[in-house]
Parts: sequence; C-alpha cells; structure tokens
Amino acid sequence: MSFIDDTLKDVPLPKIVKIEQYFDSAYIKNIYEYIENNLVHLAGYKNIQKGQSIAVTGGSRGINSIDIITKAVCDMVKKRGAYPFIVPAMGSHGGATAEGQIEVLKTLGITEETMGVPIKSSMEVVKIGEIMNGRPVYLDKYANEADGIILINRIKAHTSFRGIYESGLMKMLAIGLGKQLGAAHYHQTGFKYFPEVIEKVGPEVLKKKNICFGVGIIDNSYGKISEIALLNSDEIVEKEKDLLVKANSLMPRLFFDQADVLIVKESGKNISGTGMDSNIIGRFNNKHYTGNIELTKIAVLDLSEKSHGNFNGMGLADFTTKRVYEKMDFETTYPNALTATTVLTVKIPMILPTDEMAIKAAIKTCNILDLKKCRFAIIENTKNMKTVYVSENMIEEAKKKNVEILSEAIEIPFSKDRSMTLDFN
Repeated sequence: MSFIDDTLKDVPLPKIVKIEQYFDSAYIKNIYEYIENNLVHLAGYKNIQKGQSIAVTGGSRGINSIDIITKAVCDMVKKRGAYPFIVPAMGSHGGATAEGQIEVLKTLGITEETMGVPIKSSMEVVKIGEIMNGRPVYLDKYANEADGIILINRIKAHTSFRGIYESGLMKMLAIGLGKQLGAAHYHQTGFKYFPEVIEKVGPEVLKKKNICFGVGIIDNSYGKISEIALLNSDEIVEKEKDLLVKANSLMPRLFFDQADVLIVKESGKNISGTGMDSNIIGRFNNKHYTGNIELTKIAVLDLSEKSHGNFNGMGLADFTTKRVYEKMDFETTYPNALTATTVLTVKIPMILPTDEMAIKAAIKTCNILDLKKCRFAIIENTKNMKTVYVSENMIEEAKKKNVEILSEAIEIPFSKDRSMTLDFN
C-alpha cells in the first residue's frame, strides 16, 4: 500500500442528505416567439435596411437557449431583407483560433446549418479608435466590414472584477469583438483597471460603428431565461447598469457561508469563465476581489465534455482526479490565461486516482481537529444550485433557510471504480 493510500484509507466520509434550494423560478417559456413579437417594435431593428450585411455576435458561454435566441434574431433580420451572418465574439476562447471558435459555437448548437446563415470566423482585427493612454480599440475584421452589428450576450456578475458593467453587452464590445489581440491589450494592466477599460471601450465602439441593437439576457437562479432586454444602441450604456443589478439579485447562492469541504462534480468553460463561478465558491483569480463564502478545501471530480479540455478555473480547486488530468488540453486552455494575464486559474491541483480519494484528501486537509465534524457539501456544478448534498451536521442550518430536505442521511455512493454516483435531478 502506498503512503497516499495508507494516509487516506481511514479518513471518515460523512453521511449526506439531499436538499433542494428554492429561488425565483419565473422564466420566458417561448423564447423564439418572445423575440419575434417584441423585436418588431424596436427602432434599431426597424432601421435595418434591405440588402445590408448584419453581423450577429456568437459568444462562448453555455447560455440557456442561446441557439434559439440567435436563430430568432437572424430570422428577424432576414425579414428586413438584410443578410445576417454570425461572428464568434469570444476574445481568446477556442484556443484563440478561428477554427476553435467555430467549434465552441458548435457545442452551443450554433452552426451554419442550424442557424441558416454563414459563420465568418477570423482572429484578424481592425483598429477603429483609441481610449485612455492611447490604448487601441480593436474590432473583429468581419464585424467591421458589416453594415451593422447586433450584440447578444448574458448580463451577469463577472468572475474576476467588479464594476458598473461586468459580463454583458459592453464587455462583448471590448473583449468579445476585440478578439485575442483586443482582449490582450485590455487585460494588460490586470483586473484592477478592467472596469474602467470596459467603460471606455464600449462607448468608443458604439460611437464608431453601427450597433443596430443589443439583446441582453438575464438568467433566473435555475439557469433559465427570466428576461430578454432588447436595447437600441443609445440605450445600452445606461440600461445595462440596471440590468446587471437585477441579474445579481437573481444569482443563485449556497444557503451557507462556511464549509470545511466543497465537492464539485464538474467544472467547465461552458459553465463559467473560470470553470466554477467565483461568485459562488468565493475564490477569485486575483487579489482585488474576494467573496463572502469561506470554503477551506475544494475538490473537483470531472471536467465537462463541452469544455473541450479547457480546464481554466481548475487552479481555484485544491484537489482533482486523474480523470480530469487526462482530459486537460493545454493548447485550448493556456491562450485564455496568457491573454487575461491571470495564471492562477490554470494551475493544476493535487491529482488523486479516484473520486473517493479526492474527497478523502479534501476532508483530511480541511484543518479541523475532529474530521467526523467536517461541514461538507457536494454540488453538481456552479450552474445547478437547486440540488445540494450536505453533511448531517448542516441539516439544522438548512432548515432555517429556504431549502427542503429531500432524503434521509445516506452514505456517499460510489461505483466499482470509486467514482461518485450521486443523482442531481
């Protein structure tokens, strides 16, 4: 028996109970119809002229129904007699290659076949202006050549900085459409100054280019779309601020603010920019921002298939598994970190052979005297906050919060190869 086996074999695993957290569940049921019915009243839409070429942005996040939203927008542009096409607007994602970004869109259900429009992907950019300190403002080559641009993005709290704009339409104008070169310039001085950069770049692009309108998406706490804000170009700067406040109020959170161990079943770039949403786990990739939850140790057991080997965010964990290590793709992951100048998130945690050993290692090192009293929780990922498993010693706390206890206490289930087999439905 190895030292690791011998050290971890007697670590006690807590019994766990399944709980369900409750949040605001309102959502738009027929997204295509919603866009179809409401877009016709928007001035920016009505200003699209017959024969114009219109670039529609395609981001890299796993936004609920992003394929339906993109298809609806493209179809509506066609009804104006214009010619829409999709441009990947995702900075350095997809390995910072034109082909890689097309593949990212494919994982979201966005292809030329499903959308019925061309996808024009290039990492080439054009300088269209300058902001403070002479910083260049770049724009995707194909978007720059278009007669108009339509922005589609989710508005939410960013995982690395705080500002009046975070993830959303303004950031897409800077980072998404700026491609790798633009993203590298804006990240050069780090996240401390990033909010100011976004505030300056967005208006510069709005001033120089014909932004037809923006589609700002807000998720409810269950990852479904609660609101779609259709904004004329002259409304984006002011209205996105309020939409971010609203989005933050709907962000799902764990019912507790301290645990000794958190187990995350899967991480992935499709789930969050940092694999696990920093706003939920309380760990950030830079010193300028901190969270309000304290988790002593975190173990990540798997990497989502849709992440395509991009393990960005794994550096926020303390332990992971051999399974994750074997899925890691450095060519896909490192361009994002080098561009963003934040390397913490791509560091590799301690690797254990199995899920069970990774869990035991997290418990073993959680710095409490009696390991049987470990405050312990398991989530599927940071996008699914509905179902959580917690140790028995957290039940009384759960009962005081807006949660429901769904099961009796059970042993953590493992398969023959010691992979965790919990159900999160």
